[in-house]
Amino acid sequence: MTPEKTTHRKSSRVRRAVLAGALALTLSAGGATAWALDRFVVEHVEISDVAAYEANQGVTSGVADTTDTTAKTTATSYTSADSSINVSTVVTGSGDSTVTYYVADVVLSDATVLQSAFANNSFGENITETTSETAADHNAVFAINGDYYGFRDTGIVIRNGVVYRDEGARQGLAFYRDGTVKVYDETSTTAEQLVADGVWNTLSFGPAVLEDGQVVDGIEDMEVDTNVGNHSIQGEQPRTAVGIIGTNHLVFVVVDGRSPGYSAGVTMTGLAEIMQDVGATTAYNLDGGGSSTMYFNGQLVNNPLGQGKERGTSDILYIGQ
Repeated sequence: MTPEKTTHRKSSRVRRAVLAGALALTLSAGGATAWALDRFVVEHVEISDVAAYEANQGVTSGVADTTDTTAKTTATSYTSADSSINVSTVVTGSGDSTVTYYVADVVLSDATVLQSAFANNSFGENITETTSETAADHNAVFAINGDYYGFRDTGIVIRNGVVYRDEGARQGLAFYRDGTVKVYDETSTTAEQLVADGVWNTLSFGPAVLEDGQVVDGIEDMEVDTNVGNHSIQGEQPRTAVGIIGTNHLVFVVVDGRSPGYSAGVTMTGLAEIMQDVGATTAYNLDGGGSSTMYFNGQLVNNPLGQGKERGTSDILYIGQ
């Protein structure tokens, strides 16, 4: 373990301790406090070695196990036999209305090149690690934060072809092995059926902000969860979204926010309009706020909350080197 990782994990424990103290002070004594601490602070590890677990499922990707000696990396792009990634920065507006966002245009040779990873190589609730650390652990060239599945115990969680949770609750996003990506209703199917249909990864956050190239009605009123501290996604916020341009052609956007003069953030409609501008026909909202993070070529691309410090999250989507 490197000194940097040791320092981070110590600081994560400190943050959990501070949150535990805050909950203990603000919630009523007795059962409510114990429940809240258990639900939102205490780590619940269900699978302690995800890499071994996935290997034991016998699921394989379509990525050849070879080294591409012709791969080259620049400050803004990456090209290999498996993927091409172009990252750009866009700044719009002025003064306190300035918005800064980052766009990664990604073309894959095979849909399974896009993989998922859990914080600390463990599956469960309240297990967190920064996007950059999880990405580095998996030798990723590119990564964004995922859906923060570990904050909730609902949703369909399929990662790298393996089922981890089957509790349909909301609008999900499914990445298929054939390179297509679809928005779907989790409550109308099962994880088993999705895998049988060829699903490689799912995300459970939302909502979809674009469908058939059009802004989805009602997105400003959408609530993802109704549990403590995570039910509202309204207003101008930092955002993370994934969009679909075509088969095996994706676009990822991270919008910085809550930093007047640098980046105010955007509303859900504003996010949808950005996704239209970058060429997506379907786009889906992921966990935002302090979680919104883009990682590329070993570095943090964006500036979370204008502080340059990442918040721990439970999972990432990434492309390996």
